Amino acid sequence: MAFGLFVTGTDTGVGKTLAACALLHRLRARGLRAVGMKPVAAGVERTPQGLVNGDVVALRNASSWAAPLDQVNPYCFELPVAPHLAAAAVGIRIEIAPIKQAFAALRTGADAIVVEGVGGFLVPLNDRDDAGDLAVALSLPVVLVVGMRLGCLNHALLTQHAIAARSLPMAGWIANSIDPAMARFDENLQALRERLAAPLLGVIPYCATPDPAAIRLLLPSDF
Repeated sequence: MAFGLFVTGTDTGVGKTLAACALLHRLRARGLRAVGMKPVAAGVERTPQGLVNGDVVALRNASSWAAPLDQVNPYCFELPVAPHLAAAAVGIRIEIAPIKQAFAALRTGADAIVVEGVGGFLVPLNDRDDAGDLAVALSLPVVLVVGMRLGCLNHALLTQHAIAARSLPMAGWIANSIDPAMARFDENLQALRERLAAPLLGVIPYCATPDPAAIRLLLPSDF
């Protein structure tokens, strides 16, 4: 059975997709058949091929093969808002069971699967479940992407508590330099290293157009 990781973030827009794609490239460099999945996506772009979500496209491009779109991304909504709101706007309820089915189908042909969450760890999926419940349902260890900017210490530590409250292991964390003007970057990074109970898998330097294939992250020890 394929190894798996659930990539979450301290907030939306902190680089989960970039980190997930970088992890996929590292797994493929190990000779593994690796596939990315984004169960829920909100916000699409109009292309000649129709409406597509950019994060989903990036994950498929970083994967070993182009898996069926309905498996990689079971739920995709046009509005770039919280997923439960985007779903409600079109009369749909996000359910975890179809996501688990898609995950199981992807896993049969893979050595490793990287699942990217939506928003932060506790963003609602419906009136009952949130992204943390999805990670529990998939039984995956979590990689936390920390968007390095003012406030990241609190956001990272709160997310760590939320992950622990679901009895999920934290396989590692990634520091993503999303604010090139962040004051005391090194001191903030050290504070996180002292307080997050998981290994630092890498620091992604700020880049306006980053290439995930060029980002050198460590892989969790299970890989």
